[in-house]
Amino acid sequence: MPNQNSTPVTTTLGTPPARRRMTARRRRIAAARNLRELGSIASALASTSHPYMAHIVPIRRCNLACTYCNEFDDVSTPTPISGGEPLLHPELDDVIRAIRSTGAIAGMITNGYFLMPDRIERLNKAGLDHMQISIDNVMPDEVSKKSLKVLDKKLQMLAEYADFHVNINSVVGGGIPNPEDALTISKRALELGFSSTIGIIHDGSGQLKPLNERERAVWDEVRRLTRRSYSRFNHFQEAIANGQPNDWRCRAGSRYLYVDENGIVSYCSQQRGYPGIPIAEYTKEIVEREFLTEKSCAPNCTISCVHQVSYIDHWRAPQTSSITPGGAGHGSEGLVQLH
Repeated sequence: MPNQNSTPVTTTLGTPPARRRMTARRRRIAAARNLRELGSIASALASTSHPYMAHIVPIRRCNLACTYCNEFDDVSTPTPISGGEPLLHPELDDVIRAIRSTGAIAGMITNGYFLMPDRIERLNKAGLDHMQISIDNVMPDEVSKKSLKVLDKKLQMLAEYADFHVNINSVVGGGIPNPEDALTISKRALELGFSSTIGIIHDGSGQLKPLNERERAVWDEVRRLTRRSYSRFNHFQEAIANGQPNDWRCRAGSRYLYVDENGIVSYCSQQRGYPGIPIAEYTKEIVEREFLTEKSCAPNCTISCVHQVSYIDHWRAPQTSSITPGGAGHGSEGLVQLH
């Protein structure tokens, strides 16, 4: 119950908060997850010779068609290794179990449309650790159907049934007509007991799009509300919001691997096809090479997961070679662009 001096925040739909209950079982699961995550960070700090995060695209097909997204189609079928919508993949639970069987942390990004209580319970049993849902607006529009109006019931289901950590990501930037929606979405996420982050929409190549004054005000307010969440590791976005480049060491292709639906490793979702090597042929030598390779797209990059993973090694190993994805190759092998 809210105290007498506070005003409960509700969505424009008038739905009262249904805060997630942290039962003794959920606390045990969260504590075990935190210990495993600390262990993975310690392993990453101890050695730079292995990837820390693999971003797997189990399917390219998506049930939505958000106008700013360049990572989906409406025809692709699932592939044996398994962005699109992962909940469309019929063997997703097996993929999660396989990830967990290696001792790795299993997370997924979904639009949430296919979540129902029984589906959430299946994800619990498979061992999912983290889920992120991106919500772009309060009411659906021509830009995006990932709206709070459509997904609020799904969020309430997650609050009731999910044993895994849930983060709700809102966005500001190009194509979103009402940046204030991000604040409403973030408040609703926090009411439900989830964590909340905010992102800045990038252009078609993952590059910087600075915020206008109205967008910046919303971004600042959401960051203030969520300062205790893991959004505190998104300091790089401060420069992006100001329209300034970042000086950092991108470890894509080494500490971070983007594995597409065909099993091809790329630097990230916005540099698909570079270096364009099948995961079965991705050797330790390639990992070490890419660790020391500076990417020309890095200064204006907005890809949060790559920034966060690379932050582990920001203090060591200056990069001694460089590459321009889409341009000249590096080393004797060069880069291969897939068509």
